[in-house]
Amino acid sequence: MATFALVHGGWHGSWCWESLTPLIEQRGHDVVTMDLPCDDGSATLETYADVACDALMGRNDDVLLVGHSFGGHTIPLVAERRPVRHLIYLCSVVPKIGSSLMDQVTDDPDMSNSGYFQALSEPDEQSRQVWVDLELARKHLFADCDESTADAAIERLRPQALYPMTLRHPLTEMPSVSCTYIVCTDDQMVNYEWSKRVARDRLGADLIELPGSHSPFLSRPHALADVLTRIADMSNG
Repeated sequence: MATFALVHGGWHGSWCWESLTPLIEQRGHDVVTMDLPCDDGSATLETYADVACDALMGRNDDVLLVGHSFGGHTIPLVAERRPVRHLIYLCSVVPKIGSSLMDQVTDDPDMSNSGYFQALSEPDEQSRQVWVDLELARKHLFADCDESTADAAIERLRPQALYPMTLRHPLTEMPSVSCTYIVCTDDQMVNYEWSKRVARDRLGADLIELPGSHSPFLSRPHALADVLTRIADMSNG
């Protein structure tokens, strides 16, 4: 039995894994989730990694870390701090050594679909943003979810502080842990071709393609659970 540590992306919380978690558990594995402090204007990526590591306290090294979207910036930090078996980047923005996420947005304009910027509020006093255009939130985050699932997810989105996105990623090199990148072919947030290129050139990762958009844990949790448990089987020595 492996432990899947599911690390959510920006604006999300542990709630986003609620459909996926029981499906992984039914396949004989354990699941750990956590709420990253994305609504804390002073939290850094190191703080995010603190929270993830605390959630894994007492677990053995048979851990597969799954980082969705901006969670891809957290999971390599966790892998530098404690033993993990495998890293899984799920529709992730993969960190670029020496750069912040904001740097990447500027330097890699093909990384993400910039149309989502206009759907966000002006930063508040803690430099946090929320989604104010709910139709664009649906388009970019939950495009292939049914209406009720998308509506429920949009209602639970949290403020996301910009601060950790402005900080240069703390790693000086990526951890020497095997990894897989799961790319969704119609992702409206992180661009498909960029993901494939970065998975190959920056991570040297195995690449798995799923149909659909940015949030397969909501739109196709059974298919995602099958992929994750297959990765667990294949990475088990």
